[in-house]
Amino acid sequence: MAFRSSSILSPIRALATVLGLTLLAAPAADNSVAIEALSRLKGMDLEANPALKTAVLRVVDSTRGTAQFVDLVRDFKLKDQEAPLLDYALAHPQESAAAEATRLVLDQPDLAILRKTLAGAKAAVLAGLLGAANDRRGVPLLDALVGDSAKDSALRLASVRALARTREGATTLLKRAQRGQLSDDLKTIASSELSHVAWPEIQSEAAKALPPAPGPGGGPLPSIAELLQRKGDIAHGESVFFSQRVNCGGCHQVNERGVDFGPRLSEIGTKLGKDALYVAILDPNAGISFGFETWQLELKNGDEASGLLASETEDEVTIKAGGGISLRYRKSEIARREKLKTSAMPTGLQEAMTPQDLVDLVEFLANLKKAAK
Repeated sequence: MAFRSSSILSPIRALATVLGLTLLAAPAADNSVAIEALSRLKGMDLEANPALKTAVLRVVDSTRGTAQFVDLVRDFKLKDQEAPLLDYALAHPQESAAAEATRLVLDQPDLAILRKTLAGAKAAVLAGLLGAANDRRGVPLLDALVGDSAKDSALRLASVRALARTREGATTLLKRAQRGQLSDDLKTIASSELSHVAWPEIQSEAAKALPPAPGPGGGPLPSIAELLQRKGDIAHGESVFFSQRVNCGGCHQVNERGVDFGPRLSEIGTKLGKDALYVAILDPNAGISFGFETWQLELKNGDEASGLLASETEDEVTIKAGGGISLRYRKSEIARREKLKTSAMPTGLQEAMTPQDLVDLVEFLANLKKAAK
């Protein structure tokens, strides 16, 4: 039988049809094979292939509440999934897929579901997710919370932290401070957060609008040579490392405790002497470890993203941001990317410590060594 060329399915569409029919015939419980097969066809127009659409929707239904569900919604541009996406994100706020799910909800033209959640019991969790999503579309929602003095203090504090995660959010927070529209209970956290953002011009202006409170150190820091002569307390150094004011554990892990973002420090005492540890703390930009360089992405929609380059494929770049959350960006979405010469580790940590705190911290780090065999 002869066919006209216009009636012949393209090889990819034919494969999608066969795959869709195969998945429909496969046992519903076996999602691993289906997900692997569908990953090879992501981005296809489901409306043009009913068999594949039916197969995808079946797998989507059976994976709700998992990271695979988020991937399928993203890869096949599925609509009307904001409620289960948000449910997943709120249930797993520390997972990278939760930030991805939040971005997908922000893709929707109507953000009523987010506004409703921000008025409920999980508002602070969602505020954190909007920050982790690194998406400027969340800025108006967060700014409204910061400006509402009737809202719970913990929610407003979480919103300040979330705003500082993006350039537009940090700029919005700074403008509030400059106009005198930032309430007194938020000024300290706003000053701290803006002093550690990745944008020097915002840091500089924030230092004028929100001068940091004097650190516990007071006075000039002794020289490294003098600090090396002092004896440190390991136990107190550990408490300094994980304290909220210094918060080394917010970016580093020691024996699985802390956040997996910067280099793991469980054996750092084997690699660096005390003098090098002091330099690393006092001048983070002096020696950035290979693989931990900061990258900045400028997206075509006007958003920005910065963090460590976690992985890269032919089509996507994955950036790990502060807090250990990883976000994927299609290369087609990226207008420009640049490797920065500055470390993701903030400068000025010594201002949050007394000289003895710093000595104790270095003592703790210097004693983190590889176990002898």
